Amino acid sequence: MVDFVQARRAMVDGQVRPHDVTDLRIIAALLDVPRERFVPPAQRALAYLDAEVPVAPARTLLKPMVFAKMLQAAGIAAGERVLDLGCASGYSSAVLGRLAGSVVALEEDAALARLAGETLAALGAANVSVAAGPLTAGWAQGAPYDAILVEGALEVVPDALTAQLKDGGRLVAVTGSVPMGKATLYRKVSGRITAVPLFDAAAPLLAGFARPAAFVF
Repeated sequence: MVDFVQARRAMVDGQVRPHDVTDLRIIAALLDVPRERFVPPAQRALAYLDAEVPVAPARTLLKPMVFAKMLQAAGIAAGERVLDLGCASGYSSAVLGRLAGSVVALEEDAALARLAGETLAALGAANVSVAAGPLTAGWAQGAPYDAILVEGALEVVPDALTAQLKDGGRLVAVTGSVPMGKATLYRKVSGRITAVPLFDAAAPLLAGFARPAAFVF
């Protein structure tokens, strides 16, 4: 039988803290949220591995180190409104709910969105609302957002997403394709988007976010 409390502590001490994640609010949230509850029962023993964990076809929980460093880069303050893009089974949204004022958890797969909603409700994540819809469109009904966290890789950032950021808002995503991309911080200032590469990272490419193929003569 896996001791999940101990596994959670080992994840934080062995995978997160050594990679310069120093925000105590993030550390506390990672220790508080039971990651295993967001993984299919047959795979719960894998929940705290130093790896991406599949939760549905083509959908995973990000590697804990990557997720934690992205959270820290987003600089989410209490009271802010956040869009969790591609929330999968809802783990990332539960963690974000410990940091932000309110979270919209967007998932394209309606069945997965229902599962996320049920799990989040069971854990008392009252400030997280789950929405089902195409990820490339974001969720304009809840905009504008202080921050958008993308739970996967993308090769292009759709204008529809940056349009949903407040002025001064941040979007954090892994850009580029496997085997290695780059976690990147996008910031909106006076209507313009700037991009700052952060660290090497890998994540599955989200459907709809691939760069269009160039025409070759």
